[in-house]
Amino acid sequence: MVQFTANAVDKIREMASEQEFAGYGVRVMVVGGGCAGFTYDMDFENEKRDDDEIAKQHGIEVYVDAMSLCYLDGTVVDYVESLDFSGFHFDNPSATRTCGCGASFS
Repeated sequence: MVQFTANAVDKIREMASEQEFAGYGVRVMVVGGGCAGFTYDMDFENEKRDDDEIAKQHGIEVYVDAMSLCYLDGTVVDYVESLDFSGFHFDNPSATRTCGCGASFS
C-alpha cells in the first residue's frame, strides 16, 4: 500500500479545510503522461470504488485503485518545502526512471 508521512497528512488536512473538503480522504492514482511515461495524481475522496484498496493512516483514509496499486505499492508520500521545491514528494521503490522534476516515472 502507499504510505503517507505525518507531514503529508498534515498538509492534506490543511488543504482539505481550505477547500471545504474537511473529513475527506485522499485518492492516489497513476495516470499516463509526463516525460517518463506515468504521472502521480492525488485528489480528495470520500467514496470507495469497486476495485479500491483503503487504508487509514494518521487518521485519514487513503484510496488506491487496483491498477495504480500495481505501480505504487511501497511508495512513501511526503510533503516537502524548500527553497527550490514545495509539494508532495513520491518515493517509489518500483520506479526505474524519473524525470528531472520528479513528477513522472516509469
